[in-house]
Amino acid sequence: MSTVAIVGAGPGLGAAVAERFGREGLAVALIARNLAKLDKLAEGLSAQGIAAKAYAADVHDRDGLSRALAAAADEIGMIEVLQYSPVPRSEFLRPLLETSVDDLAAAVEFSVYGSATAVQQVLPCMTALGRGTILFVNGSSAVTPNPNVTGTSVAFAAESAYGQMLHDTLSEQNIHVGQLIVPGAIRDDDPVFAPKVLADRLWQIHTAKGPYRVTVG
Repeated sequence: MSTVAIVGAGPGLGAAVAERFGREGLAVALIARNLAKLDKLAEGLSAQGIAAKAYAADVHDRDGLSRALAAAADEIGMIEVLQYSPVPRSEFLRPLLETSVDDLAAAVEFSVYGSATAVQQVLPCMTALGRGTILFVNGSSAVTPNPNVTGTSVAFAAESAYGQMLHDTLSEQNIHVGQLIVPGAIRDDDPVFAPKVLADRLWQIHTAKGPYRVTVG
């Protein structure tokens, strides 16, 4: 069985993606900092007949993130799909002149070093399978710098560039890299930005393997 690994899994988009991909027969590895919350998500997925397991890891801890992904591949199945979508922290959302060098360093660690760690860990699985998809989920500051959210504007832009290069490089290996830009708040009651709607878009990116960037709306 192949696995979708969701880095930054939570009760909103992460849960919706887990259900969407799980219905298609993939096992689900839920990865985030709070193991207790992840265990509840995994229990709910299991009740739907979806193979799921929780793994605690912080994207700022590169070794811990690598270990979690390696354990998922060993325990529930080779990772075919990686979604990197941890929710940015408050210090990354400060105005430009209130953002320190340490804030910027933490944002880059979060968005770039964390994503690169995850990608490098799962690439051998995808290469062995002969297929794979890497999904990045970002807000609009990834493509339009916003001085009110300086950390994400800088770090998401770097993450976007990294993803674009991966897309161009890995396509020859049947590994698709796609980015979903969500220029608004994710809300259950929104016909465009509801988690289940976005999960469907991510499934389409996985199956259609089109251009690198898709923008919601």
